[in-house]
Amino acid sequence: MFKTYTPSGDSIERNWWVVDADGKTLGRLATEIASVLRGKHKPTYTPNLDTGDFVVVVNAEKVLVTGDRLDSKIYYRHSKYQGGLKEISLRKQLLKFPTRPIEDAVKGMLPKTALGRNQLKKLKVYAGPAHPHEAQKPQALEIKGE
Repeated sequence: MFKTYTPSGDSIERNWWVVDADGKTLGRLATEIASVLRGKHKPTYTPNLDTGDFVVVVNAEKVLVTGDRLDSKIYYRHSKYQGGLKEISLRKQLLKFPTRPIEDAVKGMLPKTALGRNQLKKLKVYAGPAHPHEAQKPQALEIKGE
């Protein structure tokens, strides 16, 4: 009789991947990153375990969007006080905080549970081409369809 293999926390092997966001579309990039963070690219993928890898994104300030989304896409936040709704367009967000659009897009594609929060911690986004994770020897991750 065959038994179903379930990986334990000790047997999960984590790799490091580096993604260059220069010239990549935001949504397509975010779906691939979320898939790697969840571990869906591995044969040992288990939905209730964090089997994913680490992802380092460089050149986040050079990510592309299609259409007029630079001006029409609005990010909202609220201070929980009356009249405390703040909004910022994608264009201003990329100028002020160039890493946040990628972080927000990937966060929206992960589970809204403690598991998703732990998976999001394995995402490292940097505005420029340099990153401090060379010691982990990250491999280049190719994004499909671009």
